[in-house]
Amino acid sequence: MNDTAVSHFNQWGYVIFWIILFGLFLFFTPFYKKSQRKPASVYLAFVVALALEMFGVPLSMYGLTWIFGKALPDGVLWGHTLNSLFGELGLALSYVFIAIGAVLIIWGWKDIYKYYWSREEGRGQLVTKGIYGIIRHPQYTGFWLITLGMLFDWATLPMLIMYPLLLVLYYRLARKEEADMEAEFGDAYRQYRRRTGMFLPKLFGRAEGERKQARQS
Repeated sequence: MNDTAVSHFNQWGYVIFWIILFGLFLFFTPFYKKSQRKPASVYLAFVVALALEMFGVPLSMYGLTWIFGKALPDGVLWGHTLNSLFGELGLALSYVFIAIGAVLIIWGWKDIYKYYWSREEGRGQLVTKGIYGIIRHPQYTGFWLITLGMLFDWATLPMLIMYPLLLVLYYRLARKEEADMEAEFGDAYRQYRRRTGMFLPKLFGRAEGERKQARQS
């Protein structure tokens, strides 16, 4: 693979493009809500950290060189993370995770606004169709997958620190939102929760819930 780490730097146009491109995904979530601000801020900081170190200045490499007294090889907290293990396949794997995450974010946004675009018709409805018929928080799963794909592409020290924080913040946000939904919709939401997965499909639980619902009807 000829795409070495050194060939990436001082390309500030790419830094700006990368930040804008992946920052746009925040507009597919209700980022204006106060509860969304911390997770959204960490996600954006994650994107900025990657853009700066992949296309701007290799800050992690400078720090590690200062600590260890020598530069680490490509892929060790600078350069393409999985290059040494999988070559081009490692880069493709990172793009697959990013693509799946992007699809989940946009798909979740589409299904939500299909019901809520009209305040008069959509207000107060529990969305259980489309991707929300499979998992309850597809957009948060999407953000996790996009950032995981970025780690697989170009891991850096700030990203490794922020990724666990991102997981925790979106998990706590999801739990808070579920408590609010249960308070608003009661048993209807509890039934929906039993047959769906929180972040990943719950195929067996979903099938069992559908059988129970069919017997009750």
